[in-house]
This record gives sequence, C-alpha cells and structure tokens, in this order.
Amino acid sequence: MDTLDPDPLPDICTTVGADGRLVRELLDRIGDKWSLLIVASLRDGPRRFTAIGQAVGGISQRMLTLNLRHLQRDGLVTRTSYPEVPPRVEYQLTDLGCSLLNPALALARWAGDNAPLVRAHRDAFDRTAS
Repeated sequence: MDTLDPDPLPDICTTVGADGRLVRELLDRIGDKWSLLIVASLRDGPRRFTAIGQAVGGISQRMLTLNLRHLQRDGLVTRTSYPEVPPRVEYQLTDLGCSLLNPALALARWAGDNAPLVRAHRDAFDRTAS
C-alpha cells in the first residue's frame, strides 16, 4: 500500500517486543466505544462526573465509572476529590492523556470526513452480498 508519509512507522507488531501485549491492551482501550469520547470531553480542563456523562451522551453511569477508572489506571486521567458538602469530584487529563488528544481528534475528523464514503461502500457491499 502506498503511503504519503515519507517515514512510515515501523511494524509495531515486531518492534515492541515484551510490551506487545500492553500495546494491544492500550489500543483496545483507546479504540473502545467510550474512551476517546471521554478523553475528548476533558480537553478543555477538569470536569465533574455528570458533566462528562452529558458531554459523551448515551453512556450509563456504570460504564462511565468503569471507563474513568481504566483511564485513571493507565495514567491518562486523574481524579481529584474535594472534601466539601456535597462531595465534589473532578476528572482531568494528565500530560499523557493530553498527548492522546491530537491523534484522537485527527481520527475523529477522519471518521467524520469519510463517513459518507464508508456508508456508500457499506451500501454497495450489502447490495451485492444479499
């Protein structure tokens, strides 16, 4: 396959060695249904749990909790709890999480730009596969 990049990335499958499993886990994490949306919702600074859920839309509280915990474990998000009444908890991207923003947003732009073309290919496939 031709590429426009004069310095293509090395074959990630053969260059990561012992970290290959972790690389696959990270790709699974950022490629899941919710993680990139959560990361993108935090791009402008800290947010409370409810605000993240509203920004992402369609995510249950349980799934948001699980995904935030995974992102926190991976070092992409921090959780700060304030000793107030009522309790206040905020989530914020770490430097590592911020470093994911540009590639994630580029991928989202690609998806938005190419959605009509992908839809056309799916429709054509479905017509011939039936």
